[in-house]
Amino acid sequence: MAKTLATAAVHSIPSDMRVALLQSPRLTELWNGLTPLGRNEWVCWVTSVKKAETRAAHIHRLGEDLQKGKRRPCCWPGCPHRGKK
Repeated sequence: MAKTLATAAVHSIPSDMRVALLQSPRLTELWNGLTPLGRNEWVCWVTSVKKAETRAAHIHRLGEDLQKGKRRPCCWPGCPHRGKK
């Protein structure tokens, strides 16, 4: 059972998201199984909102979506911080 989280490509994992992902060994395993860019998309998706309640809802949905097998946030244009090729 992993007790650490794999990092994202650009963003640091915020503490509230880290706590949620470490609460369940299964969520930690699913998170660590994502690619660095996939993890980056989730971090950016969670942190890009303005309201605390929306952020909490995104963190909750992150857990649900990972357990459903989703590897990236749905219906979101993607992280604008990665840069363009």
